[in-house]
Amino acid sequence: MNLRQANILVVDDDKDVLTAVRFLLKSEVCNIVTDANPENLRRLLSENSFDILMLDMNFNSSVHTGNEGLYWLRQVKSWNDKIAVIMITAYADIDLAVKCLKEGAADFLVKPWHNESLLQTLKEVLKKQTSSQKKRTVKEHNSMTEIIGNSEIMQNLFRKLEKVAPTDANVLILGENGTGKDLIAQAIFNLSLRKNKPFVKVDVGALTGTLFESELFGHKKGAFTDAREDRIGMIEAANSGTLFMDEIGNISLQQQAKLLTVLQNRQVTRLGTNTPIPVDIRLLTATNVPFAELANEQRFRKDLIYRINTVEITVPPLRERGNDIILLAQHFLLVYERKYMKSQIHLSDSAKNKLTAYSYPGNVRELQYVIERAVIMSESEIVSAEDIVFSPIEQKQHVNFSLQTHNLEDLARNTIEQVIEKHSGNISRAAKELGLTRAALYRRLNKYDI
Repeated sequence: MNLRQANILVVDDDKDVLTAVRFLLKSEVCNIVTDANPENLRRLLSENSFDILMLDMNFNSSVHTGNEGLYWLRQVKSWNDKIAVIMITAYADIDLAVKCLKEGAADFLVKPWHNESLLQTLKEVLKKQTSSQKKRTVKEHNSMTEIIGNSEIMQNLFRKLEKVAPTDANVLILGENGTGKDLIAQAIFNLSLRKNKPFVKVDVGALTGTLFESELFGHKKGAFTDAREDRIGMIEAANSGTLFMDEIGNISLQQQAKLLTVLQNRQVTRLGTNTPIPVDIRLLTATNVPFAELANEQRFRKDLIYRINTVEITVPPLRERGNDIILLAQHFLLVYERKYMKSQIHLSDSAKNKLTAYSYPGNVRELQYVIERAVIMSESEIVSAEDIVFSPIEQKQHVNFSLQTHNLEDLARNTIEQVIEKHSGNISRAAKELGLTRAALYRRLNKYDI
């Protein structure tokens, strides 16, 4: 990463310092944010993705330890140990600054500094950070690969993944199309105790009739017309490892019965034989079908749900992920500027506003296509609002929805008030009945001023 791609946060209670740094860096970095109050650090770090934090050593704040910088450094590292922290110090604080280095600070700057010295320090810290990230990537690439999110709802999801992944529990992954259910499955496998064993993925929703049995269970030569050789099935191929069955909600009741038999008996029989083969698999499944519909026995067997749903994980839609929209957009900008050999491209404020105002019926996948198109069509290094073009079909639906916003907001407000009153103000129970997370319900409470 170079300086032009960096996002930098500066926290110092000297407003003259903040003004000078902002003026110097606004044309040198991707994004510069300044704040005079360290009490805002946690909120700022949760809402944005920063590469470097420049942090003053002394504040007139509620923390009066004599070494506030060290206190806030420890706090920051407990929240986000990957961000590089540069301490800002006066001459008298050198010994304390050295102590901060031992506590994990990347470097320190002495006031007053020369602009060239500041820029050089930032470049060196970024270079070190990029090098350490590459080393971490070797270890972490196989865990949370490409799952990007600083929002509270995604952090809760990550914590759940870390608890569930090391177990052998079967996991049902729920979520709308385009939310990244396949990435969640990959992350579970990569964090599991079976990570060095096979990982087999099959889109069962696309399999019908004999193909379903042949692909999953395997077959012997001559078992049916096109069976010209023995073939191992995907369940058997995943033996000792993990089987990921995508679109599980779309298989027929007959296919469900056959799958249930395999899971109950923990053995599979190839087509054309009567010899059962023992299998030891961890099962991950995913579907875009709402759980309430899966619970309908006319559509899905309850005994199969119990088998596949030891733990349920719901991937949130993009519209509930707040500033993650911008984080993902910037990620896709980097991906496609490299792919199409463009110079460094940045989002204008108007483009960011347009991106965050949209509802994303196609979720992350739709955002990815929107950014790819913007990179291809852009004629400058800045992506403007005009460069952000959504699908005409989805755009029309979005406009029609907006025309009804007033009535729908009244309906939503009344519904939320009634459910909260029903549960005597218990937010957890109200959120569960409304089908929302606690965080999503709190956002609606703020939105509707309830």
